[in-house]
Amino acid sequence: MTNHIDFQKIVDQALSGILLLDQNRKIVYYNQTSLQLFNCEPEKLKDLKDFLHPDYHEVCSQRLNRVFSFHETAEAMEQKLVTYTKEIIDVEIKAIPYDLSDKTLALIYIRDITKQKLAEKLLSHNDKLASIGQISAGIAHEVRNPLTAVKGFTQLLKEQVEHNYLETIESELDKALSTLNNLLQVSKPDLIDEARVPIRLCQELDSIVFMFQERLYNIEIHTDFKDRQQVFMGKKNILVKAFFNLIKNAIEAIEGEGKITIKHFVKDQVVHIVISDTGVGMKKEEIRLVGTPFFSSKPDGTGMGLTQVFTTVQQHQGEVHIDSVKGKGTCFYIMLPIL
Repeated sequence: MTNHIDFQKIVDQALSGILLLDQNRKIVYYNQTSLQLFNCEPEKLKDLKDFLHPDYHEVCSQRLNRVFSFHETAEAMEQKLVTYTKEIIDVEIKAIPYDLSDKTLALIYIRDITKQKLAEKLLSHNDKLASIGQISAGIAHEVRNPLTAVKGFTQLLKEQVEHNYLETIESELDKALSTLNNLLQVSKPDLIDEARVPIRLCQELDSIVFMFQERLYNIEIHTDFKDRQQVFMGKKNILVKAFFNLIKNAIEAIEGEGKITIKHFVKDQVVHIVISDTGVGMKKEEIRLVGTPFFSSKPDGTGMGLTQVFTTVQQHQGEVHIDSVKGKGTCFYIMLPIL
């Protein structure tokens, strides 16, 4: 072991951002991790308040007052920061008193927990889907059996009696049974034993867009496909169905003229597919329910299409994120890891 230990280098390479604040809340010391966390140059890192999310200004001020006035430790607390480039990140912040000569400073530790929060959110959503799936599968089985029997007797009646109502009854029964079958597929995806095959997703997206050409006389579709030759190992049929559902929803969300943009690119061994539209959009409370069976923002929708999307992406160990503004449009971000 060498006699000289470079403590500055150790601190700079720490996983947490480390700051020292004086009594005026000004930053008098920072490590390199802090600069990376705030995504700014050294001359811009002067006041922590400049980077705190407005929702946490008051609580942060109260915590620092206790550090300086009562020499107390402010235990780790989840907060949000706004980087210099205006990106909002989740962090965990801890502050402890630090005596330097005759002054008390606040030693701040900041840990980026954005990925952790995202993973927790995804796990929570998956748990909800699993619970809903178990209930839905049971209901679907119980309802499908008597409906199948009714359909059978309806077909027998048609052979003996001619009546227009019988055609209507059979048609409506077919719709109900189709909905139940879709529900079973998304609630019990393991029932679909589809093998994974090499897929060029750009090629499949091109084909789906072509299928909708006759409906696009007042809608412009713009595609931006990079990494076209990338091969993805996946369950082709359900993936194609998922992207069909997303593009169909985007088209149906546009009232009158509008634009749909579809992007494809690969980054860090993850396939990114972004589908955005200039449609009616959704409220925040609606976004939280997206992917739940039978929830739909459309008057005649069943919600099964987006449930299938979430289930399919989950089967491929991927993630779905949604940005939407009521009256302006919606953007779906699909991330599929290349396993």
